[in-house]
Amino acid sequence: MAGKRKIENPFFISGYEGPDYFCDREKETKKIIESLNNGFNITLISPRRIGKTGLIKNVFYYLKEQEKDAICIYIDIFATKNIGDFISLFGNAVMDEIMRQKRSLYNKAKNLIAALRPTVSIDALTGSPTFSVTVQPQNYSITLKSTFDYLNSIDRKVFIAIDEFQQITEYPESGIEAELRSYIQFSSNVHFIFSGSKHHLMLDMFGSPKRPFYHSTELMSIEPLNEDVYYKFARNFFTTKGGDLSKDIFHQIYQSFDGITWYIQNILNRLYRITKNIKKKEQLNAVMNDLLEVWTPQYAMLSQFLTENQFRLLKAIAMEGKVEKPTAGDFIRKYSLPAASSVRAALTVLLDKEMVYEDTEGYIVYDRLMRLWLINA
Repeated sequence: MAGKRKIENPFFISGYEGPDYFCDREKETKKIIESLNNGFNITLISPRRIGKTGLIKNVFYYLKEQEKDAICIYIDIFATKNIGDFISLFGNAVMDEIMRQKRSLYNKAKNLIAALRPTVSIDALTGSPTFSVTVQPQNYSITLKSTFDYLNSIDRKVFIAIDEFQQITEYPESGIEAELRSYIQFSSNVHFIFSGSKHHLMLDMFGSPKRPFYHSTELMSIEPLNEDVYYKFARNFFTTKGGDLSKDIFHQIYQSFDGITWYIQNILNRLYRITKNIKKKEQLNAVMNDLLEVWTPQYAMLSQFLTENQFRLLKAIAMEGKVEKPTAGDFIRKYSLPAASSVRAALTVLLDKEMVYEDTEGYIVYDRLMRLWLINA
């Protein structure tokens, strides 16, 4: 946590270094902790890069402050393709936690270790043991049950965060939601945070009476940080080293990226490197151009996988900023797009590729930095 090592740059774009380097989210943190402590599971919904993972790690920090023996496990299942991947990832995370607890949890973990059959190796850099869990298809249900049985058997509070939880809807196996729900609903000792970035999928999973997780959690939507609060947080790091950060410059950064944390942190990190006083637009423009140059090859490559209609629609949405009705005649004429049916087909592909995101106000280019690239492309 904070204070254990020298921090060269306070604007982190990944990882968590403690509350000193985490901006605000005080109300969200308090609400989540209160809900978890009172037996409610939580579902967090927001687009990627807005800070869900940081919020979860911040919650875990304070849960550990409350109860040092609490077990906090975080897994991101975005890359998993099936229930076997999920169980292996989950099992590895639990095994890592068992090893960190040394001998205190070994006896109760014997059945779990037998079910997981982990392969142990030593990390060449750290010297710490690492685990590889591979589960055979015929053992999926047994292994999953053994994992939950173990977590429920230990005399400690257990908090598990599963990020990109909507990914389980992509698994080829049937009945996964119902099976997980059957274990979770009887896990009085284990409390869950489910988070996801696909708004419509997450709302359907937890809000539809037809789905197993219906009304099983408290829903929270994570919004961008308040601009004034974020500015004070950011400026403090510049003034601490004898410099300053212009409010106008910060406003331009905030507006350029719709308050999305990852992009703002990235820009602030680069500004913090170059000088202690940020007062000129030329300083910001130089950093923005540098960042766009870094990402241009990737964006150019991605655009090659789009048809002409798809790329033209993507660029038009970028130019507009946010589009309520992409098939509307005025929008189509303004950007010389093809017929509404072709626009609709292109939009379906862009949504599927997650290059365009739909919120309550309309459609936007998901990657805000790519949006800036498209405007100048």
